[in-house]
Amino acid sequence: MGLPDASGDLSSEMEVDAFRRLFPLRYFERHLSESIRPDARPLGRARDTTLALGAVASAHGSALAKIGSTTMLAAIKMEVMTPSTESPDEGSIAIDFHMPPICSPIVRPGRPAEAAPVISKQLSDTISSSGMINLKELSLVSGKAAWMAYLDIYCLDADGALFDAALLSAVAAFSHLQIPIVSLNDDGKIELVSEEDDGAKLEVEPVNKEKRKLTLSSIPYSLTCILHKNYILADPTAEEESIMETAVTVVLDSSSRLVSFYKPGGPVLAHTSAVQDCVALTRQRVKELQNILDETLSGMEID
Repeated sequence: MGLPDASGDLSSEMEVDAFRRLFPLRYFERHLSESIRPDARPLGRARDTTLALGAVASAHGSALAKIGSTTMLAAIKMEVMTPSTESPDEGSIAIDFHMPPICSPIVRPGRPAEAAPVISKQLSDTISSSGMINLKELSLVSGKAAWMAYLDIYCLDADGALFDAALLSAVAAFSHLQIPIVSLNDDGKIELVSEEDDGAKLEVEPVNKEKRKLTLSSIPYSLTCILHKNYILADPTAEEESIMETAVTVVLDSSSRLVSFYKPGGPVLAHTSAVQDCVALTRQRVKELQNILDETLSGMEID
């Protein structure tokens, strides 16, 4: 008695899947008219988000961020450099965003993904303009030595809202970062104190006597939204981004101050009301992400 029902369900699923592939926009619009998405999320809800700190043992700071299936791995390596003459009391930050072929079928081996340099620049501008990091904290000896923080972010799964996940992984990695101990050698040069020497009596007084964390302020968080007709979809998947092409990304800091608003073209105009709705959704999202980061940091302190 159950076989006809089972075959009927299978046939129905195949029809739905075929309709989704042949008429993707109509398929999504049928869901939007019911204020629901194919993955059962309300239009304004982001996907489940998780953070894990210390994902790369060889890095000075690292984090793994997941928003839905979108996955980012961020790692920071610290190196001593000579500061510029324009900013003798400041260090520097260099950010690279990588999209290897494993992250998406549209990324081909041997061809750099077009989105990678765009997201790299967007991340650099956001972290710089937010004021999250005081570059003077990266100074070691005025005019002679400062820290260069190399932040590399690898996209392991590109399922939409790449910038949001990349920024979250960057913020988490800097929250996890421990600045190494360094000392002056006999030649007057700065050198790293090895793990073996850490805690042992040093012949030379260290420049910084213990590992320390950066003081982060005005931490930026972002939310990407899709604009389609009169609908606003928060935290889109890659499929939603490919079908409904108008996206906006709002970046707010932890005090709800607007850091940036990014709209890379698209056929739908961002009217004032739509912008206000996107900002309101981002405010809610900032609170969620702050709680997730705080809980993750608290969990690490307990461990």
